[in-house]
Amino acid sequence: MATTRRDTLLRIQEEVQRSWDDEHTFQVDAPEDFDVVAGWTGLGLEPRQKPTFFVTFPYVYTNGPIHLGHAFSLSKAEFAVAYQRLRRRPCLFPFGFHCTGMPIQASATRLARELETYGCPPQFPGCSDHETGSEGGATGSSLSQKKKVQAKTGNLRYQYEILRSVGVPEQEIPSFTNPRKWLMYWPPVGMSDAKALGLHVDWRRSFITTDANPYYDSFVRWQFEKLRAQGHIKFGKRYTIYSPLDGQACADHDRSSGEGVQPQEYVLIKLAVLEPFPSVLEPLSGRRVFLAAATLRPETMYGQTNCWIAPEGSYGAYQVNAAGDVFIMTERAARNLAYQAWSPTFGQICCLLGPFLGRELIGTAVRAPLSVYHPVYVLPMTSVSTGKGTGIVTSVPSDSPDDYRALQDLKEKPAFRQKFGVADAWVLPFEAVPIIEVPEFGSLSAQAACIKYKIHSQNDRELLDKAKEEIYLRGFYDGILLVGPHASQRVQTAKPLIRQALLDQDDAVLYSEPERLVISRSGDECVVALCDQWYIDYGEEHWKQLAKTCLDAMETYHPETRRSFESVFEWLREWACSRSFGLGSRLPWDPQYVIDSLSDSTIYMAYYTVAHLLHRDLNGQVAGAAGPASQITPAVWDYVLLGEGEPNSLPIPGSVARAMRREFLYWYPLNLRVSGKDLIGNHLTFFIYNHVAIFPPDKWPLGVRANGHIMINNEKMSKSTGNFLTLAEAVQRFSADAVRFALADAGDGIDDASFQVKTADEAILKLTTLLALASEAEAMVVADSMRSPSSPYTFWDRVMEAEVDALLRAAAQAYERLEFRDALKFAFYELQDALGIWRVAVGGDTDLSKLHQAVWSHYIRAQVVALYPICPHTCTWIWREVLHRASSSDGPELSPPLQWPELTPVESPERVAIRAAGRYLQALLHRARIVVQKRLAYRATSDAATVSNGTATSNGDADALGIGAGATTARLRLVVRSSPTEWQLRCVDLVQQAYDREQDLFATDLPKRITTDPLLRRVSKRAIALAMTLREHRRFSVALEFDEVAVLRENLDYLAQQLGFQEVEMVVDGPEAEQRGVVMGEPVILVLDA
Repeated sequence: MATTRRDTLLRIQEEVQRSWDDEHTFQVDAPEDFDVVAGWTGLGLEPRQKPTFFVTFPYVYTNGPIHLGHAFSLSKAEFAVAYQRLRRRPCLFPFGFHCTGMPIQASATRLARELETYGCPPQFPGCSDHETGSEGGATGSSLSQKKKVQAKTGNLRYQYEILRSVGVPEQEIPSFTNPRKWLMYWPPVGMSDAKALGLHVDWRRSFITTDANPYYDSFVRWQFEKLRAQGHIKFGKRYTIYSPLDGQACADHDRSSGEGVQPQEYVLIKLAVLEPFPSVLEPLSGRRVFLAAATLRPETMYGQTNCWIAPEGSYGAYQVNAAGDVFIMTERAARNLAYQAWSPTFGQICCLLGPFLGRELIGTAVRAPLSVYHPVYVLPMTSVSTGKGTGIVTSVPSDSPDDYRALQDLKEKPAFRQKFGVADAWVLPFEAVPIIEVPEFGSLSAQAACIKYKIHSQNDRELLDKAKEEIYLRGFYDGILLVGPHASQRVQTAKPLIRQALLDQDDAVLYSEPERLVISRSGDECVVALCDQWYIDYGEEHWKQLAKTCLDAMETYHPETRRSFESVFEWLREWACSRSFGLGSRLPWDPQYVIDSLSDSTIYMAYYTVAHLLHRDLNGQVAGAAGPASQITPAVWDYVLLGEGEPNSLPIPGSVARAMRREFLYWYPLNLRVSGKDLIGNHLTFFIYNHVAIFPPDKWPLGVRANGHIMINNEKMSKSTGNFLTLAEAVQRFSADAVRFALADAGDGIDDASFQVKTADEAILKLTTLLALASEAEAMVVADSMRSPSSPYTFWDRVMEAEVDALLRAAAQAYERLEFRDALKFAFYELQDALGIWRVAVGGDTDLSKLHQAVWSHYIRAQVVALYPICPHTCTWIWREVLHRASSSDGPELSPPLQWPELTPVESPERVAIRAAGRYLQALLHRARIVVQKRLAYRATSDAATVSNGTATSNGDADALGIGAGATTARLRLVVRSSPTEWQLRCVDLVQQAYDREQDLFATDLPKRITTDPLLRRVSKRAIALAMTLREHRRFSVALEFDEVAVLRENLDYLAQQLGFQEVEMVVDGPEAEQRGVVMGEPVILVLDA
């Protein structure tokens, strides 16, 4: 495949990036005269009025190369900062590298185990050398090639293979058993890959996390001391997602799957097994044995009629305390319970019997707390899941559609009872017990719901789920309890009281498990454990209200983002912030614990503002102006970030302290935080909470922009299928600007977007075509071969200039809204369309000399500026090497900086009119071409008939119609109306009468008013269409923005040339216009014989 065009873009990006580095283009410091005491407040500016623009993106985790998913999110920050630079705002976009947590530690440990087991270099079982080799290091390989390789090699199972596949030299891989090696190796690789994309980043401010960077370590320790002093950090036993293999809590970033999963609390109802025990439990005779039934609805226990079990499910009998009590449940549930103080030894299950099948317990008599029936029996239910809860389920057929339908199946189907050996006495005497009155469903809501949804079997899963969802919600919020000491109370009020009573009477215990499967980075299935731990109390009410106040003032760009934050605020309570091991900073007051990766990354945006003054390398090993890390005490941070204390009394030089304070005040608050939507549930919410806890309101963040995930070619990114690209692979394959082009085009909403390989390929062609055109046209400008800048503008010159400015205005609005797909549409696609129309209209499509030099210059400068945020390399090259090298004997380095042109906020009426006229002519051309084509088709049919009759034929359709050079046998006539028709004016009146200005609403009977009006009946379809248009645009006039007749007269020759006629004639008003029903803006087009 030819790569000449791609290689041209790669060469350009290399030269442009080199010039950026040489000129330190993106390095911006606070002015030395900036107020170090009051900052922007001292200048009378509110936070949103500050001229600086500060944007960040979550620092990438450094356990491998940056991939296209990272690039998609960070591109939003990149496009935003590039645009703001054009607005001449001082901008800061820093980029850091996150190393905290378990992923690196787990990978290093895994590698060490592999080398210990399989040798070095390892000989993995069942794999030849080529099968464990690299599967994707070739940066130019296509996705289809990668997929073929992956199909042959399968998923890479070993850490050694993974490191080799991403380009780590094989001789270096053994050193990755040391976690610190990862910290030294991957951040520079990530920096190189990000630079290749052309990011507008100040790389002086980059850093890594963990105590490997002593400066950042001091910052995080200071932050945690502040939180603890405010009472936000506490210690105690809490239910936490926990990895038994790692021996510690497993937070979101410590998981390979299950991010965002929280503990789900159940109430375990203790169903005491009555003597005589079934044969499978006979060895436990004399003990207290309970079927542990998990429920989320303890208030319904008054209605128990039986207990459900999975007949083919696997169960065991487990001792749960020193007193010898036994719970019957699944092994998975027993494992969870063992970490919740319900085992003789923490974390160790004590299995007395099992495994055995659930069918062996069918018919067992049990005592059901609060039930009116005694005893109740264990019955089979095929839909009971052993992967959730305990595998034992209470049965309340009055309020559970599943329970009602399963019990009815057993009652109505003797063969079903016989299949499982169910005696009639265990089923037939038991009727549903009314316990809750539910509006519209009565006191037996499950039965009513099954009738409503026509559910006839426990296998009608979809209908049962609908019924369950409806009556559970209605029952909880509107239901009234009918029985027990809390009768007449609402269910939502009585529920916690009944729950507590069951616990107090020793009829129940609490049990938690993960909401769904969670796998740690070490490959362990996680449980919920009751652990001693340090935790951050995000549920504290005053703190939550401050966070809500911050959110209320923030720009979130999408309503769904705001709603997601509000939802998280409601459920977020306690967050375990400490770990026993892994990488990170240690708790200052309890150094046996490491701060978790989602808690050391909440206010590091503030660290960016001063990082370049603290250290001169990524790792904090080369001291900066502030001196050694030992001098960065809490007092330094108090002054720099909070303005507390005196700079001259600090361990660091007073001038440096003031410079650090100046940098912080100059950039803060953060204007924009860009991130994937998956981080709203943790990191982004913590980011808000921690800012409001530590900083005053004028330093709270101003905006968050969340996006969906990125797919490739509408398929999920996946290493296992080969549908995956690292950033380095993408840039090498397409060029940076083509990648950026496709990322901008991928989408801007909260929903997942798609990187289209076809779009990136096409971008290569589009950008190189733009380069070639700019070079050719500017050569003609230099040679003075275009129409003179002083020559008068034609109609289409005026249209082009107005379109350019309108599209610049639209692109600016899209950039401000962070809607980059729209920005690309206006800044490139529609500008290119306008260019094409203009060139054709003035003859410049075949001869560039026919272009007006001033209009061309206006366009090409607008094109370069508008597209720069998305494709900065190509645009910088055109600006410097094409537009200014030719006009400057000193070379492009003296070219003026790219700058967004100043446009009036509102387009002038003259510009609105000329653009409307241009669009009108294009629409008219389109209609005329259709008319002409129909006439050609008609004449072709007529000629064929003539031939069949033996008469002479024409030489072709165009000649037959008289279209083309020297044509005289056909004419094109436009019949035009210069004023509104009577029916149009009547339609406008009716629309205006139907409009309520105060409420901004139209009467609902507007269509009826139109169709029943005597004047409008004969044109009702046209009148309705006009009325709907007027209503949509809130417009009460049919007048055009321009003089239609004058525009047509000026462009009759243009229309004739475009349509292939020698001339186009025009008839204005008169009998023909009346006869043909012509209206303003819609001339009738006639093709007539000569």
